[in-house]
Amino acid sequence: MILRSFFYVWVSPWTLMAIAIGLLLGGKFRLVDGVVEIHGKRVAGVLQRLYVPAMAITIGHVVLGQTQAALDITRKHERVHVRQYERWGIAFVPAYLLASVYLYLRGRDGYRDNPFEVEAYSVDDPGRR
Repeated sequence: MILRSFFYVWVSPWTLMAIAIGLLLGGKFRLVDGVVEIHGKRVAGVLQRLYVPAMAITIGHVVLGQTQAALDITRKHERVHVRQYERWGIAFVPAYLLASVYLYLRGRDGYRDNPFEVEAYSVDDPGRR
């Protein structure tokens, strides 16, 4: 219980930011296994306009999804990102972005080749790892 509480505090700046985003976008909130899931029309609009359009995105202990169905489909993948946030804490986003930039500069796909995504996609396709 103490360790679980530590993880929530360790990641809380990102979690609080994501909750604020969900509120600003008028999302529908739901708590699933300790993770806040948020979806809605305006959330979907933002996710569709990202550099890499997404069905869902994880920010701390929050997953923003286009629809409830998208959240259901991507749940295993996004939970890997929740665990990554728990390992990396507030350093997760800079580490993720630096890995993407490094890969891009090396002529590789900054999204699909990103080790954080490789790990997350391995739950969808275990042979990908």
